[in-house]
Amino acid sequence: MRKKLLSFLGLDKQSKYVRNYFYTTNMKASIYMSVIVIVLELWMIVRMTRTIFEKHLQSQFWNITEKYYSNYVLLLSSALLMLLYAIRALYDSRKHRWLAMLVIGLCAAVAAFEVWRIAEYPGSGKKTVDFLNYIILLSAAVIMITFSFVMLKNGSDKKWQSLTVMYVFSFVCINFGIIISVNGYAKGEQMLTFLTMVLYVVCLLVWRPVWGFIVLTASYMVFYYRISGMLDLSTVGKFTGTVDFTLYKTGLGDGIKINGFTMWLSTLIFCIANYNKTLSQAQKDENLEKINSYLSRISEEDELTGIHNMVYFRSEAEKLLNYVTTDKENVVILFFDIENFKSYNDKYGFHSGNELLIKFAKRMEEAFRGSLVARYSDDHFVVMTKNDGSQEVIRELSGNIRELQGEVQLLLKCGAYKPASHESDISHACDRARFACNSIKKHFDRSYCLYDESLEKRFTLRQYIVNNIDNAIANGYIRVFYQPVVSTADGAICGFEALARWQDPKYGLLPPGVFIEVLEEYRQIYKLDQCIVELVCKDYRRTAENNEPFVPVSLNFSRLDFELCDIVGFLTETAEKYNVPKNFLDVEVTESALSDQHSLLQEAMRRLHAEGYSVWLDDFGSGYSSLNVLKDYQFDVLKIDMKFLSGFSENDKTKVILENIVSLNKQLGMISLTEGVETLEQYKFLGSIGCQRVQGYYFSKPVPYEEMKEKIASGKLSVTEKYKKKA
Repeated sequence: MRKKLLSFLGLDKQSKYVRNYFYTTNMKASIYMSVIVIVLELWMIVRMTRTIFEKHLQSQFWNITEKYYSNYVLLLSSALLMLLYAIRALYDSRKHRWLAMLVIGLCAAVAAFEVWRIAEYPGSGKKTVDFLNYIILLSAAVIMITFSFVMLKNGSDKKWQSLTVMYVFSFVCINFGIIISVNGYAKGEQMLTFLTMVLYVVCLLVWRPVWGFIVLTASYMVFYYRISGMLDLSTVGKFTGTVDFTLYKTGLGDGIKINGFTMWLSTLIFCIANYNKTLSQAQKDENLEKINSYLSRISEEDELTGIHNMVYFRSEAEKLLNYVTTDKENVVILFFDIENFKSYNDKYGFHSGNELLIKFAKRMEEAFRGSLVARYSDDHFVVMTKNDGSQEVIRELSGNIRELQGEVQLLLKCGAYKPASHESDISHACDRARFACNSIKKHFDRSYCLYDESLEKRFTLRQYIVNNIDNAIANGYIRVFYQPVVSTADGAICGFEALARWQDPKYGLLPPGVFIEVLEEYRQIYKLDQCIVELVCKDYRRTAENNEPFVPVSLNFSRLDFELCDIVGFLTETAEKYNVPKNFLDVEVTESALSDQHSLLQEAMRRLHAEGYSVWLDDFGSGYSSLNVLKDYQFDVLKIDMKFLSGFSENDKTKVILENIVSLNKQLGMISLTEGVETLEQYKFLGSIGCQRVQGYYFSKPVPYEEMKEKIASGKLSVTEKYKKKA
C-alpha cells in the first residue's frame, strides 16, 4: 500500500534513465515555453514603450505602467536565460553563451529599479503586498544574474543548474500571471494571464503529482488572496485612470470560487495524467533500451563468464589477421579444455561449476591481457595471442586450475595452432587448435600440443569422415563384423556382437576408434547405428532363407541415438521389416551414457523391455563405475570390461573383484559376460567362478559374417545346441 501511495504521489524512487527522460522532456518543453514568452514579451514591451512615448509620459498612464514594466522585462530575461540553458542541455551548444550578457543587463536594470522602489517604500502609503512584490522581483533578478555568470563561466551542462533555472523561470511566470491578472481583475477584466501562465508551467512541464499539487494550490491561494480584498466591481464603473484599493471588501462570489476550483482541479488532473503518460513512456523506452543493450551485450559477451563470446571473437580475430600491421608469424590460436570438469559438476553441483568457470575466465583475461579471449562453449576457451611467452602463461593458468579444483583433480589442456601467413579463416584455425587439444586428452603427462603435420593428416581424416558418412552408407562402405560370444558351459557360440567397420575406397579399412568418436562428436553417430541395425537384420534374413543357423546379435547403441532419433522405434520397425524375432536382437548401452540422460534412458529401456528385447550394460568397470546404475536400471546382461583382465596373472586382486562381481550379478538375476579373454587360463578361471559368457581374441577377432561361417564350418568354432537348429 505504501509503495502504491508513493507511486501515485510521484515520490517513488526512479531509475537514472527515467530521471534523465523527465529532464530531457522538460528541457524540450522549456524551449517551447521560453520562445513563446520571449516573442510575447518583446511585443508587449515594444507596445508599452511606444504608448508611453505617444502619451508623452502622461502621469496617469505612467503611474500604472511603470509598476508592471519591470515584470515584463524580468519575464523576458528569465525566458531568455531558460532558452540558453535548455539549448545547452539538449544540444551541448555553447555558441549562444554571449546572450547571457543581455540577460545580465536586463536583470541588472530590473534589480536597480526594484532597489529604488524598496528605498522609497517607507512613507509612500503603498500596501505591504507591493513591498513583497519588490523583494520577489529583486530576488529573482539577482538569481538570474548569478546563473547568467555561471553560464558564461562554465559551458558544460550540469543538470542541477538547468533545473534551478527552470524552477525560477516557472516561478517568474506564475508571479507575472498573478500580478498582471490582479491588476486586470481590479479593472473588471478577465484573469487570463494568470490562467495561461499556470497552464504553461504545470501542463507543458512535467511535475511529479505531489509537486504539481503544491505549485497549483499555492498559486491559486496567492492569487485569490490578492483579489479577495478588492473593491466591488459594480462600484467601479468606467476606469478613470486610478485605482483606489481602500474601498470596502466584498469577498469572492460563488461563481468565481466554483470556476476557480474547476480550473484548479482540471489543471491538476492534466498534470497527473501528463506525469503518468510521460512516466509510462519513459519506462517503455527504458525497457526497450535494456533489451537492446542486453541483445548488444550478448552478441559480444558470454552470458555466464562475462568475457567475449565466439561471435565477437571470430569477427575481431579475422580483422586482426587481415591487418597489415599484424605480425602473423607470431600469432597463435589457443584452445583450452578443463579436463574432468564433469566430475567437478557431479561432486559440487552446477552452481559451483559455474563459479569456477567465471573465476577461471577472469584469470585467463588477466593472464592474456591485451589479447583476444573468449569462451568457446561449456568448459572450453579460445585465445588469440602472441606465440612468444604463451607457454609460460599456460603453465601459470594450469596452476590456477589446481588452486580452484578442490577435491576433484582438474587438468588444463591446451591445443595451439599457428595460422599460415595467407590464412584468415578463424573458424578453421579454432577447429585445428581444438583438435590438437583433444589429441592429448586422457594423457596426464601432457598439457600442451601444437598442431603439426601429423595432426593435419588426422584432422583431414576427421573432416573426410564427417563429410562422407552418408555417402559411405549409401555405397555400402559400412560393413558389419561379428565377434562371437561364447558360453562357458559348453565352449560354444551363444551370440555375436555386431561391430561397425568402414571399408573406404580412399583410406582402406578404417578402425572404429577413428570414425565412431568423430561421428559422436559431430552428432552423426545415429546414422551409423541405424545402418548397422539394417545390415544385421539383412544378414539374419539371408541366413534364414538359406536355412543356416543364426545366433542372437547384440547391437551397440550410443547415448546420442536416444537423443537424436527414435532408435527404439527404428529397431522395432526394421526387425518387423525383415521378420527378425526380437529375442535375436540385444541392445548394449554403455555405463557412461546412463549418467547423462537419466530419464530419457530409463524410458527407452522400459520400451525395449516392453518390446521383448534384452538390454545389456556394456563396459562395466571401465570408468568410475557406480552401483547406483545397477540399482536404478534393469539389465539382463552385464558386460565386464576387458580392463579387469589386464595384469590378470600378476594381480591377485583382479580375481577377487571378478569373483565378487559375478556373484553380485547372480544375486541380481543378471547374466555375466566378460570381455577381453585372451588366454586359456582366463577362460577357465571365469568358468570356475560362474561367469556364464566370455568374449575375446582367444576365440576370434571380429570378422565378416562369411568368414565367421567358415570358422564354424571348419570346426574352429561351434554353435551352442540351442541355436543349431535352422534360423
